[in-house]
Amino acid sequence: MDIYENLKKLNLEIPELPIPVASYIPAKMYNDLVFSSGQTGTVKQNLKYEGKLGTDLSIEIGKESAKLALLNCLAEIEYTIGDLNKVKEIIKITGFVASGKNFGNQPEVIEGASSLLLSIFGKKGEHARSAIGVAELPYNAPVEIEMIVRV
Repeated sequence: MDIYENLKKLNLEIPELPIPVASYIPAKMYNDLVFSSGQTGTVKQNLKYEGKLGTDLSIEIGKESAKLALLNCLAEIEYTIGDLNKVKEIIKITGFVASGKNFGNQPEVIEGASSLLLSIFGKKGEHARSAIGVAELPYNAPVEIEMIVRV
């Protein structure tokens, strides 16, 4: 299965690598694991959506933001390993959701990223996951995702 062919079939492409906004690298490799830095739903360095789930944004918009963040994580991983076809499996994703008072649907929001991983990687995309509600994310982003993959 060619990951880039799957992306084409899904009408998706890996975005240009987001530029780090502080003193960190896009991803770090340790043995056969790659740890991505956290990514938000930016498109060409600009947040597509801003605000909190449950007060400012719908779950559907949250899912879209999670998908964009995931694609940005894949850009970091591709930058680090050169070719996403080297990914043997997705180990884990952690999703942070900026949540308004009494919003408890973080798993539903992060499902946007999880289901996209399965569409792109098939069985290799099966992963462990955490979906965490937080008060604030950088630059008023609604979602931040980080990943661990095995190559």
